Amino acid sequence: MTTHENPEQLSVREVARQLNSTLGPTLVAVLTGTPDRTISHQWARLDGPEPSPEAQERLRLAHRAWRTVSGAEGEDTARLWFIGENPWLGETSPIEAVSQMRTRDVMVAATAMVEDTFSG
Repeated sequence: MTTHENPEQLSVREVARQLNSTLGPTLVAVLTGTPDRTISHQWARLDGPEPSPEAQERLRLAHRAWRTVSGAEGEDTARLWFIGENPWLGETSPIEAVSQMRTRDVMVAATAMVEDTFSG
């Protein structure tokens, strides 16, 4: 399996690049908990600074959730899912839940979204 086929093997720089492209640098900054809206572009560069371990975890969580939702629902729906209040997350946004590292909650919400299994 190539790196392109296996998201778990993507470098954090590629993950940052993809999230910048799909969510935009402002949302990437919010989900990683950084006040610098430009840092995610720097993380995506080969010669850029390395994200902190905590930022890397948040980037990878967001990327997993993005792939889950966008793979089933499309990119437009996935972007709206990330920024909207979410019933599976107690009416907070997935962006906020990622920033809080609510890993299990985020992935349960992403799976519930694509399987339409909300039972609140």
